[in-house]
Amino acid sequence: MVPILSQPGFRQRAMPLSVRAWHEMIAKGLAPKRAELIRGLIVEKLPKSILHVILVGRLCDLLKALLGPQLWVRQEASLSLADSEPEPDVSVVDGRDADYSSHPTTARLVVEVAVSSLAEDKEMATIYAEAGVTEFWLVNAPERCIEVYRRPVGGRYEEMTVVSQGMLLGCAALPEVKVDLAQLFKEL
Repeated sequence: MVPILSQPGFRQRAMPLSVRAWHEMIAKGLAPKRAELIRGLIVEKLPKSILHVILVGRLCDLLKALLGPQLWVRQEASLSLADSEPEPDVSVVDGRDADYSSHPTTARLVVEVAVSSLAEDKEMATIYAEAGVTEFWLVNAPERCIEVYRRPVGGRYEEMTVVSQGMLLGCAALPEVKVDLAQLFKEL
């Protein structure tokens, strides 16, 4: 079966939803509870496996322990971008929660944990690069590695490396952050 939006006629007639309209739907209680706005389309969020929950929890705990109060470590919280409002598994933004009256529009670090959604999460790299997210980590849970995307320029990341289990990952965007992948994936 061919996805309907891959057909030029349908794609030209599709009416994407703006971030503003998405916010209005949320305010009026019309937005689906387990959904996010990606490229103007309402996308259902996948249920979280226990492996996903554990990895996100470990990363949040580690980041909160390493970063001071000048940075806000957020879990599954929205970023308001040009045509999307994703809820990355983890994001780190400048400031504290009290500094914001609306969702942040970029981040220093965004982390997506992929257990069964690697291809979809990989596509998010472009969206995050367009928003100027300094560094994007894609945790590939089945392979026990992290794809690291850095240096956003012109809507794409100029650098991508893979850090494998047993290695130490240093965050260029947050130099105080170092993740021992052996510890991250321990007993999983």
